[in-house]
Amino acid sequence: MDRDVFWKLIEQGREASAGDCEDQAAWLQRELEKLPPEEILDFQRHFRDMEVESYGWNLWGAAYLINGGCSDDGFDYFRGWLIAQGRGAFEQALADPDSLVDLPQLEEDVECEDILYVGYTAYRQVTGDDPPPVERELPDLGDDWDFDDDDEMRTRYPKLFAKFCED
Repeated sequence: MDRDVFWKLIEQGREASAGDCEDQAAWLQRELEKLPPEEILDFQRHFRDMEVESYGWNLWGAAYLINGGCSDDGFDYFRGWLIAQGRGAFEQALADPDSLVDLPQLEEDVECEDILYVGYTAYRQVTGDDPPPVERELPDLGDDWDFDDDDEMRTRYPKLFAKFCED
């Protein structure tokens, strides 16, 4: 499975679930269970690659604004949600986190824990074994800043700040 097929599955799941992340995760798991184990592992590798690519302060700050705070686990669930939105939204958010303001899904929960485990669970269902771990080193987050500094957040995310922090 290449990256294009990975994203096609994500987007098909999104359409099939009408954007409900839990339903999307369940749909993806059912679809993955129809595939050979190696393709399930490919899906999980691509998913992990997207988690790594989206691991950075810029997106974490956006998640903090959108969710009114964001723990380590919360940032994992946020990135799961972001991946579930599909390739276009994902790539746009990496390039400009403030672009998330344009997603209509921001009116709902912007966390999706269930999608983090679909590859793992599908592999176990198909093989009866745990999948081998997908080792990917997370990048250095770089220089951080105070997420509670309104001036800093307004400067970095003017649209998100206006939507979530200004009355």
